[in-house]
Amino acid sequence: MPKKHSKRYNSALKVADLTREYPLKEAVEILAKFPKTKFDETVELSFLLGVDATSGEQNVRGTTPLPNGSGKKVRVLVFTDDVAKALAAGADHAGLQDIMTKINEGWLDFDVAIATTEAMKTVRTLARVLGPKGLMPNPKSGTVTDDIAAGIKAVKAGRVEFKMDKTANIGVGVGKRSFTSGQILENLQSVLDAVGKAKPNTFKGGQFIKGVSISSSMSPAVRVASTEFSKY
Repeated sequence: MPKKHSKRYNSALKVADLTREYPLKEAVEILAKFPKTKFDETVELSFLLGVDATSGEQNVRGTTPLPNGSGKKVRVLVFTDDVAKALAAGADHAGLQDIMTKINEGWLDFDVAIATTEAMKTVRTLARVLGPKGLMPNPKSGTVTDDIAAGIKAVKAGRVEFKMDKTANIGVGVGKRSFTSGQILENLQSVLDAVGKAKPNTFKGGQFIKGVSISSSMSPAVRVASTEFSKY
């Protein structure tokens, strides 16, 4: 029997041929024409990489600012002994031993965790709790820093982190459906460039980025033409 699709998916099929690949700008314009939901959906850029996902030396991760922000309110936790300073800099939560105790009891009401270098010596014990959820502070993502004010500002302004999963895929939120097509396009290009530049030095031969698509929370994916990322 042929596969049944939702009304929203069938409506999207009237907008574009989803088996085709499109230049990035056209893909964004197509996404903008898809039926919208009652909430402001997140737009996501998805990658399939050509690396060996089983090799630690070919792990791909990094961060990049979004020129137009993410459109999301980011709740920031700072691990530090100087609670007053962190809160004054815009942290939503701050502390060390008391916060760690809450986390071990199941509290996770934050989106990003930042730690000072000194605090990180203690915070490492939370790796088994925060690591699997992508919440562990990491120097490579700029979330282990002694310039707490700058770290909070960067995260709240729309800096996003990307990290490859076990199947060599990456998904990154790049904005909201309420953004203009121009704003989405600028954010997409920033993330595309950042992932392209994160190619491991140990990756030799073959195509680093094998496939790219964009979608929103409730929409089908629009495939991006390989000419947009073949240089990587």
